[in-house]
Amino acid sequence: MAGAHPEVLKTLCETNLLHTEGYGNDRFTAEAKRIILEACGLENGAVYFLQGGTQTNKIVIDRLLSRNDGILCCESAHINVHESGAIEAEGHKVLTLPAPDGKISAESIRKYITDFYRDDTYIHMVRPAMVYISQPTEFGTLYSLKELKEISEVCHENDIPLFIDGARLAYGLAADENDVTLQDIARLSDVFYIGGTKCGALFGEAVVSRRPELLPRFDSLMKLHGALLAKGRLVPLQFITLFSDNLYLRLGYHADRLAMKLKQGFKDKGYRMFIDSPTNQQFFILPNTKIDLLRTEVGMELWGPPGDTESVVRFVTDWTTTEEDINRLLSLI
Repeated sequence: MAGAHPEVLKTLCETNLLHTEGYGNDRFTAEAKRIILEACGLENGAVYFLQGGTQTNKIVIDRLLSRNDGILCCESAHINVHESGAIEAEGHKVLTLPAPDGKISAESIRKYITDFYRDDTYIHMVRPAMVYISQPTEFGTLYSLKELKEISEVCHENDIPLFIDGARLAYGLAADENDVTLQDIARLSDVFYIGGTKCGALFGEAVVSRRPELLPRFDSLMKLHGALLAKGRLVPLQFITLFSDNLYLRLGYHADRLAMKLKQGFKDKGYRMFIDSPTNQQFFILPNTKIDLLRTEVGMELWGPPGDTESVVRFVTDWTTTEEDINRLLSLI
């Protein structure tokens, strides 16, 4: 909801009048790629910069899949619910698996793929050719290192890529319950992205792959999708700042700490959680009358259609949230 972290904005202002080559052929883009690969523990790899999450998801998926292939994900996945059919618009069917906590399991992936090839009519069906997950999920929940390893193994067994949506990655890496590092994600996924838009940048996401061969002519595909910025340095400059002095993780820690204070405050006052999230997204079941009162003073979001007497509400903390914001909210409830 806010703009950019002051340090990010400062970097953009300080470099504003420089003249550099366009379309990512500048020294800042090269430096940002080096910094990101080093942070990911990758000696070799590919890094590309895009502007937003939906754009990133649809372009990466379009590159990884053939025209008649589909992508496995959970029912609540962003690409299935909140991207206006962007993936299907590119000709790729979204194949959903049940996941009440926002997470799919290795076993559910294995079963879907096994059942697909056991069906004599599979030639007439959409092939499950890759797996998409988010870290954190749409419910703010986290995959453990064990779960990620198991999903990665299933993907490799079936020779299909694992793509991890990291739009909110800072808030996952910084969570107290998290046991997954950035290096783990880089090692276990085939392609993933580091979210900047939701984590301190004015805009921008960094796509990373340990297997550059999976993204051939990616710059050209970005151009086809209208996503290749002429002023190509703008996103890399922001990531150089976010990855300096541990800023990216510090922003995540700040938001998660305040989210835990918010959660405990709601629980102490007797409100029910919709789901137990360890990250910056918190979900509660509130009476509709209370929601109507809060809406006049609080930024929040109904999660799904409202119920007759009570509804699920999502609160989200970020790098701009203050102790005063949380205290004020808790006083209002």
